[in-house]
Amino acid sequence: MHLRFTENELATLIQMVSLAANVASVNQKPGAEQGIAAFEDLENKILERASHAGFGEIIEFDEEKQAHRVTVEYEGNSFFQECFEEFREESFWEEMVIRLADRDLIRSIGLPLWEKMSEQERRARTQDIEKRYWEEFTKHGIERVAVIHPPGEG
Repeated sequence: MHLRFTENELATLIQMVSLAANVASVNQKPGAEQGIAAFEDLENKILERASHAGFGEIIEFDEEKQAHRVTVEYEGNSFFQECFEEFREESFWEEMVIRLADRDLIRSIGLPLWEKMSEQERRARTQDIEKRYWEEFTKHGIERVAVIHPPGEG
């Protein structure tokens, strides 16, 4: 298969594969190694070809990993890095709100009833709780989050 890209499309593809490989590399689950390697291999292949197609100033060869990568300078100012950071930020807050709301619901109705509920039912029941947490975190971030250890545990 042969694909032809404009210079702008190739620049976008470089960012897309770098973002995908970056996200995949976060996966620490057992058995993920094969999938991560596939992402890294494709990233290397595309970056190698792109470096010969006029993008050599933003692509370097990492001797340690024996693979091509975008330069640290390029990555630091790239759209894909901005996307990755924004994804991490939004994921953190969303997970925090959902998990805390679910914890509160479990405390209220008990784990057996919570486990019988669908995700849609849980979200409907926790809507007000989630709103309260969103308001708190929007105003104060994690400043007022604290862990209260039971006596004798810390």
